[in-house]
Amino acid sequence: MRIFSIIVIVLLMLVLLILALYLLIVRIIYKKVFGKKKTLKRIEDKAGLIDLYKIDLCFWEKYKFEELTLVNDDGLKLKSHFYDREGADKIAVVVHGYGSDYREMSNYSKMFVDMGYSVLVPENRAHGKSEGSMVGLGYYDRFDILAWIKVLSEKYKSSKIVLFGLSMGATAVCNTVGEDLPSNVVCAISDCAFENVYNQFEYVFNPKQIKLRKKLLEMFNNYMIRAYNFDLKKADTGVSLKKSKIPVMFVHGKEDSYVPVENVYKLASKLGEHKKDVYIVENAGHAMCYPVNPRRYEFRVREFLKKWGV
Repeated sequence: MRIFSIIVIVLLMLVLLILALYLLIVRIIYKKVFGKKKTLKRIEDKAGLIDLYKIDLCFWEKYKFEELTLVNDDGLKLKSHFYDREGADKIAVVVHGYGSDYREMSNYSKMFVDMGYSVLVPENRAHGKSEGSMVGLGYYDRFDILAWIKVLSEKYKSSKIVLFGLSMGATAVCNTVGEDLPSNVVCAISDCAFENVYNQFEYVFNPKQIKLRKKLLEMFNNYMIRAYNFDLKKADTGVSLKKSKIPVMFVHGKEDSYVPVENVYKLASKLGEHKKDVYIVENAGHAMCYPVNPRRYEFRVREFLKKWGV
């Protein structure tokens, strides 16, 4: 009887140990991937790439961007920066990427300012000054973009709105176009979006699909479903794009080693030929399409916008 009790206790301790290890692993992954991002170092690192990225941190003061705040449906205070160009009848909503904040988008914001746009640059939930304990990975961020669109549409009823996103911001924009948008949202531009959150995790975690890492990903996804009701497999951008009523321009770097170029073809296939434009940039890595060839990039964007009347 005593031996039986010892065996039961050992087995129970083993189960508890496995459970503790499981929780430790999934919490480490969660904190690393979904935890609130400290964005200053990333921005400063990019700003330091003078010859390639050319982030102008003085741009925001030069054009006197105003900080705006809204409270979303989850009760989070979200921040954005807005340049209200006098007399402009068009607005660009420019959405930054993962682990960054509004300052990452200086090049793209300036491009739209130079084209005569007012520009709104939101800070995604759990990024910058925006509240949130969990990153939206472009899936939940669509609801926040919709909230900003509502603010703009109510105040600037006659202005046309263009959506632009980079990396995770591009994924957010692609998810947004599948929602019920106001009629003044006329088109969208996606630069280096990923197709599916789970597939992107699988690629980043394990390009060679090692069985152990694949098992860890399944374990983590099960945790996300139970703890946050977030099935990474169902966070599929293509599903949203199928419902899009507006045209989308897809941009992607051919040498993208973080979000493979195959993603852009999968996403573009969800729209009819008359509603899409695909621009593949040679020799460009992830989110580097603009820095590699700014003049060509701006030309293609202008042509796309002109085609759709903005």
